[in-house]
Amino acid sequence: MKICVYCASSSKVDGKYFDATRILAEDLAKRNITVVYGGGSQGLMGCLADTALAHGGKVIGILPRFMEKVEWGHKNLTELILVKDMHERKRLLIQDVDAVVALPGGCGTLEELMEVITLKRLGKFTKPIIILNTDNFYHHLKLLLQKMIDERFMRVEHGEIWQFVDTPQEILPAIENAPYWDSDAIHFAAV
Repeated sequence: MKICVYCASSSKVDGKYFDATRILAEDLAKRNITVVYGGGSQGLMGCLADTALAHGGKVIGILPRFMEKVEWGHKNLTELILVKDMHERKRLLIQDVDAVVALPGGCGTLEELMEVITLKRLGKFTKPIIILNTDNFYHHLKLLLQKMIDERFMRVEHGEIWQFVDTPQEILPAIENAPYWDSDAIHFAAV
């Protein structure tokens, strides 16, 4: 099994986000689940990779070449794939994965999350999308997504695209119990 994890590169975030990341990374490694992530060595990205590797896990990083040139890339991964740009990175992050998990993050994490939600809405990505709402980090996003449904910018069915969980321990059960989704979703993409 392979799981893509979106997360922040900032090292200045509160320790609670690092704690949650460590719990997830250790759990994935112990279950022999390969982590696919953005390839960074700092912040939650570095914490995710370091923790998974320390527990015998496999970690695949996907990093644009311009980031490697400024030494943002993790040097000790199972595999580091260098790509041309951010678009190729996002495409490869979700290629052949069994789920996507979004940890708290900044604009890059949010942009990746919104793109994969859009792809799932159109039936181009069909796997579970789990959003870790550590200490209500994503509370306003949850409200916004619901408002989009309530105001009919999306259909009620689109609410099954994602699942919010409050703790890292809930992530794998949420993946296992995620609603079925397939490429036919494009037929109800329009509101």
